[in-house]
Amino acid sequence: MTPQDMEKRIVRYGDLKPCKTAFIDAHTPGSDQKENFTIIGGGVSESPDQHVHIALPHGFNIGAAGQPPKCRNSLHSHRTAEVFFVLKGRWRFFWGSNGDAGEVTLEVGDIINIPTGIFRGFENIGTDYGMIMAILGGDDAGGGVIWAPQVIEDAQAHGLVLGDNGKLYDSKKGDTLPDGVAPMPTLTEAEMQSYPELSTADVIPHYIARYLDLYGLADRKPCKVIGENGKLKDRPGFEVDLITRGSASAAMHTHDRPSVLMPVTGHWRVDWDGGTATLAPGDTMSVPENIPHRAMPSITGEAALYHVVGTGDSAGPTWTPQV
Repeated sequence: MTPQDMEKRIVRYGDLKPCKTAFIDAHTPGSDQKENFTIIGGGVSESPDQHVHIALPHGFNIGAAGQPPKCRNSLHSHRTAEVFFVLKGRWRFFWGSNGDAGEVTLEVGDIINIPTGIFRGFENIGTDYGMIMAILGGDDAGGGVIWAPQVIEDAQAHGLVLGDNGKLYDSKKGDTLPDGVAPMPTLTEAEMQSYPELSTADVIPHYIARYLDLYGLADRKPCKVIGENGKLKDRPGFEVDLITRGSASAAMHTHDRPSVLMPVTGHWRVDWDGGTATLAPGDTMSVPENIPHRAMPSITGEAALYHVVGTGDSAGPTWTPQV
């Protein structure tokens, strides 16, 4: 594969194209400054304005959220896996039907595998613009987002209506629901009861891994972060490894599925049969299946990257409450 062809499979941090109207809370005060990015796959955006950088199916989606300080993403749930790692800033993740069942603060490189079937949200509690990178299970990311009832009600008060077709309509732009499309119904109290209220103590040991711990574990060989035998044991349709300077291998290797490289720290040189490229934190590279390649740090200093590859497992709920 030529360098020109492979460059089409690299999304540089500086080239990311945000969407500020991706979801129903785009006008809600406190959430109206967030930017959403769909990097690989179709994502779960409810807006036609969302730009897709690489549309090729991988068995999972890669996205990102960028938010200024004190900006939050409203309570929602997914039917498939939602994994985040912090690229920039300091973030508070919270969960539960009202967002008060539990919470945790994550720093750069920390990763969270949010259980399916619970309401979750997050906010930038740092002092600068922050960015979190997301891995979503499945090529269609589970068919969209399920919003907490209060989020839908707040959005309507600020001009945004979500149709039962999963699309957003903005009354501020003169949009109205098309014939045959009704507003998305809110979940009933009975339906809300099916969403568990996990405590912080329930979540932290089983669904969160700290970057410094993973970095130490990956000193000699890549650390399996998410997978059947990973530090966070799950089979959400993909596996995630952390690779560091100490565990990077100079040997060329292949995968029978597309894989994704996402640097957290340091610069990484990726070689393949036909060329080479250098990745920096915030860059995302999709390596085609059956292409011999390797990734090695290209300069001195701390260096770590997350490596994601599909497994073919169901992208649906795989977790059981670890309580």
